[in-house]
Amino acid sequence: MSIEVQRISKRFGHFVALDDVNLHIDSGELVALLGPSGCGKTTLLRIIAGLESPDAGAIRFEGEDATDRHVRERNVGFVFQHYALFRHMSVFDNVAFGLRMKPRSQRPSERQIRDKVMSLLQLVQLDWLADRYPAQLSGGQRQRIALARALAVEPKVLLLDEPFGALDAKVRKELRRWLRRLHDELHVTSIFVTHDQEEALEVADRVVLMNHGRIEQVGSPQQVWEQPASPFVVGFLGDVNLFHGRVHEGLVHLGDGVTLDLPEHADARDAQALAYVRPHELDVAPLADGTGLPARVERALVVGPLARLELRPLAPAGGAAPTVLEAHLPAERWAALGLREGDTVRVAPRTARVFLRTDEASPAPV
Repeated sequence: MSIEVQRISKRFGHFVALDDVNLHIDSGELVALLGPSGCGKTTLLRIIAGLESPDAGAIRFEGEDATDRHVRERNVGFVFQHYALFRHMSVFDNVAFGLRMKPRSQRPSERQIRDKVMSLLQLVQLDWLADRYPAQLSGGQRQRIALARALAVEPKVLLLDEPFGALDAKVRKELRRWLRRLHDELHVTSIFVTHDQEEALEVADRVVLMNHGRIEQVGSPQQVWEQPASPFVVGFLGDVNLFHGRVHEGLVHLGDGVTLDLPEHADARDAQALAYVRPHELDVAPLADGTGLPARVERALVVGPLARLELRPLAPAGGAAPTVLEAHLPAERWAALGLREGDTVRVAPRTARVFLRTDEASPAPV
């Protein structure tokens, strides 16, 4: 089922939760709503589900207006962060609940319910736990049962609100891979809310970046990572170092002779700019060997194949560099440099995402 969000706005008192939001979701897509707490992603999900009403705008399912349709009439499955399983019911009865609550004219027979429930439990690979109770399951198992219960009524749309937020990191990683495989098998239109950028980039077909009740960017995981539309997007998606510099005639100047080509803005003349550099995009060299900003190695943490460095620039020209830089190097490269904490090095970005500062509020993308 395709979903159209048309000019949706929602306020809670003086707080603007959603501000003229537009979004199209294709049938069978798995879409992530990603952003910080309070950005509006859960409110948007609840409006799509029918659990909240918008102040303005419309929700359309397959082109039909569903804005005023009751949640029971939307054929939507909902999975919450905290499972919401009935503790007094067995796993089997939890999954069967929605089927048994259907109007008598639509309710399957008990045999059909049993076949359906066991099929779903096999799908989530937990059929061997049918007679257990929620308290006897792990967090990851409870969430898979909650998903099986949502799927039991054969929803046209599956909505998941921080579905793995209450789980530890290892279980989260296992479950999000499992969710991706499950979606590829079922192809039910799915929307999930998360504040975890790694989760969104790994699982979703498309990512919707939200901030202050608005959509900042919509695109594939690769698009939002490699072609961020705004400083918010590049700053939210993973670790990043922010340099303040100037763009002049196709070059961005970041201080101490550090420049990068910027041919897209050959016409710019001494324009203020923000340059965002990922930790793995920084070159680190001994002070005598390289060109770049001088910095002191404050901390070097080597874990497995990666060396994570905290570097403090030494009086950067014009305040161009942040007070602390983070750089990631292969552990072998760090060992070959023969450097230690306290040594002075030179740091230079190989590339950067640069935004011209047209004003304080809205830097323009480069």
